[in-house]
Amino acid sequence: MTKIAEHINELQFGSNNIAIAEMNGKKICIAKHNDGYFAFAYKCPHAGGILADGHIDPLGNIVCPLHRYKFSLQNGRNVSGEGYHLKHWEVELGEEGVFVHT
Repeated sequence: MTKIAEHINELQFGSNNIAIAEMNGKKICIAKHNDGYFAFAYKCPHAGGILADGHIDPLGNIVCPLHRYKFSLQNGRNVSGEGYHLKHWEVELGEEGVFVHT
């Protein structure tokens, strides 16, 4: 597990409910959706689009801003059919801070 913040309020979520955090020296995204938190890669595996600039659709998929490829926040699966896989990690909130399972 990697600690990314002392408290969830330290993360600055945009209007799209996505924040940028650092994990082991690399940028990752943290999404807030339906009272849950999800960690995933900063860049889309297809063409490197910045996923923090994307949005979350009503079904809980992150939508890349470049080509609109969609990935499940829960398992990283490419749900729009292109065959890519998004790196993702479980987020754990606790009294000790915000952790990402690596």
